[in-house]
Amino acid sequence: MLDQLVQLVRDSAQETVVANPAIPNEQNDAVIGEASHSIASGLQEALASGNVKDVMGLFNSNGQVDNSNPVVNNISGNLISSLTEKFNLNGSTAAAIAGSLIPSVLGSLVKKTNDPSDNGFSLDGIFSSLTGGSTQGLNLGSLLGKFAGGLDKDGDGDVDLQDMVGMISNGAKQQQGSGGLGGLLGGIFGK
Repeated sequence: MLDQLVQLVRDSAQETVVANPAIPNEQNDAVIGEASHSIASGLQEALASGNVKDVMGLFNSNGQVDNSNPVVNNISGNLISSLTEKFNLNGSTAAAIAGSLIPSVLGSLVKKTNDPSDNGFSLDGIFSSLTGGSTQGLNLGSLLGKFAGGLDKDGDGDVDLQDMVGMISNGAKQQQGSGGLGGLLGGIFGK
């Protein structure tokens, strides 16, 4: 997946990196690599810290990336830090690069992932790559649909403990005999 992600960054980087006079030509590939790493590690960190809802929110769009999504902000912030520290760019230049490049690449990633005729990316493949294969056997497309339908099971306008307790107990009834992570996720997501 990283090679494909690097290509997406490369495709989006013409204006923001390659044609940018603030970045010496000999550093173009390194900056593209850093942006790719920031995206992959940012998604990986979000999943590892349990921020699945915001990650799934990215993939539940039609390629229109919500810049207020905490995952997008984190990825952009990490890229800004890397560009200022590793490439000695000033903060405003680094912020402009991240502000243009990250939403563009994430939008392309989402579009390609959601396009059934594009076999280059799949939600299952991306999550499996980011989690070291720990999502094998899960139907992430179905989970994404559950997020699209919302998790506010009690209709009070928020997703809180009451919603989760209801989902887990309903799922436990439906998933009797199904243990482990699959059973728990099935309970949470109503499978």
